[in-house]
Amino acid sequence: MPKVTVRYWAAAKAAARIAEEPYEAETLAGALTAVRARHPGELTRVLQRCSFLVDGDPVGTRAHETVRLAEGGTVEVLPPFAGG
Repeated sequence: MPKVTVRYWAAAKAAARIAEEPYEAETLAGALTAVRARHPGELTRVLQRCSFLVDGDPVGTRAHETVRLAEGGTVEVLPPFAGG
């Protein structure tokens, strides 16, 4: 199973209380399921409003279970923010 780094930004970082952490997951959906299990509560709510980059590429409207993760990859968790 690929090991990836999940990086949190802005409100997601505040809710997770950490800037980044490692996960093992084959898809973005799997990684997000693991994130929700590790951080129940506020981060789970913040994730509903976030967009995601996987290895620098926007996920957009693609189904998260179709977005494959690569060994050593990065998932950026980007909440909406004022002015941006």
